Amino acid sequence: MLSKVFKAYDVRAVYPDPLDEKVAKKIGYAAGQFLRQQLTGRDAADPMLQHVVVGRDMRPHSPQLAEALIQGLCASGCNVFDVGMIDTSFIYFAINHLGCGGGIQTTASHNPIEYNGFKISGRAAAPIGADTGLVTIQRLAATIDDDQVKGGTGRVEQRDLWADYRTHVHKFLNLKRPLKVVVDASNGMGCELLNKVFNKIDNLKIIPLFDKITGDFAHPPNPLVPENMKFTQDAVIEHGADLGVCFDGDADRCIICDEKGKAIGCDLLGALFAEHFLKQSPGSAIVFDLRSSKALPETVTKLGGKPVRGRVGHVFLKALMKEHNGVFGAELSGHMYYRDNFYTDSGAITFAVALSILSAGNKTMSELIKPYETYVQSGEINFTVEDKDAAIEKVRQTFASRAKMDDLDGISVDAWDSEGWWANIRKSNTEPMLRLNLEAKDAATKTKALSEVTPMLGKEAKGH
Repeated sequence: MLSKVFKAYDVRAVYPDPLDEKVAKKIGYAAGQFLRQQLTGRDAADPMLQHVVVGRDMRPHSPQLAEALIQGLCASGCNVFDVGMIDTSFIYFAINHLGCGGGIQTTASHNPIEYNGFKISGRAAAPIGADTGLVTIQRLAATIDDDQVKGGTGRVEQRDLWADYRTHVHKFLNLKRPLKVVVDASNGMGCELLNKVFNKIDNLKIIPLFDKITGDFAHPPNPLVPENMKFTQDAVIEHGADLGVCFDGDADRCIICDEKGKAIGCDLLGALFAEHFLKQSPGSAIVFDLRSSKALPETVTKLGGKPVRGRVGHVFLKALMKEHNGVFGAELSGHMYYRDNFYTDSGAITFAVALSILSAGNKTMSELIKPYETYVQSGEINFTVEDKDAAIEKVRQTFASRAKMDDLDGISVDAWDSEGWWANIRKSNTEPMLRLNLEAKDAATKTKALSEVTPMLGKEAKGH
């Protein structure tokens, strides 16, 4: 059962089978054990570090799963601050604001409403994934019997931190002129952000879409899927808005469209944000995932910053942010990371920064993004193939004499200097699938490169 709910970066599965309250309680107990084992020396005696923050999203089954998780944590000896119904980025703030030993958000992010899960963080909101403790938590949970998760010495205290969270997010918000913005909250945790963080702000008029928590999503809460952005894009045109924003289910990321309703790639938005943050912190590191357009690292280099290329996934990007003291980080999936947000990602802060940049001058968002639209991208294309390793090896052999290569995450083939294109091919963790991202200097080069690369990768998976 446990093997079905633990993933590479979090716990996530359908409720109530295989993820139910009994499983949640064991995960709470195991996570509590693990977090306490991380404390050594004086830290082990620090009462605040014995606390774990627990939050939950708006899914109908989140209250009972969070309650079961809390019971498990208390049985392990941890004390709990229950911060209620929150967006995922709130948990990272709460861990650091309260000085706790870790935190757990009850959520399944952008998955359909029947899913749920847990995103576990350690001290200072360090992410806990398969390589940083999640495998240990799974192993501990598998050894626990029902009697162990009864009772316990831990205490539970309710905390309302919304006012403090609002103050924190508003440190990134500076509106110089009036803006009209469409926001699709996806009937998810973006509703609470609109109600408690972005309400009653001078110079900001919000046109809300799907801004009530109903117990279901009006549309799949994944704004990376183009059809899920259509409501935002249509409303921007209808209302003549300056910007459109769509939050995912747990509101830790958002996708933005310009005043023409055109969705902005997160790597190009990352280049714009990099320029903003490098003005504030000259020479700083900017972290980005290796699928990003070359326009991003080129922009960082041109502005005197330090581009740091990383593997896909929040666990890896957050580690690089800390390692290099990065002022900002961008991931193609829409997760954006901020040094002044404890090196963690935040959909609310991404929204605030986009508003601040747009209002700082008189240019439209499309005009601000245009300088970064330098090259032609394929977007992510998925291929079904049984022998993923063999396909990657064929790519390696084919281009070995023509391109530079590295294996940071999958295989990256860089024929930019000689042929004007590069590509990254990554294996799916869970399916017989390869994911291709390719970029070229012009459309003709992109077409030619795709015609050579794609036949090696299997059958294109339409609509995946």
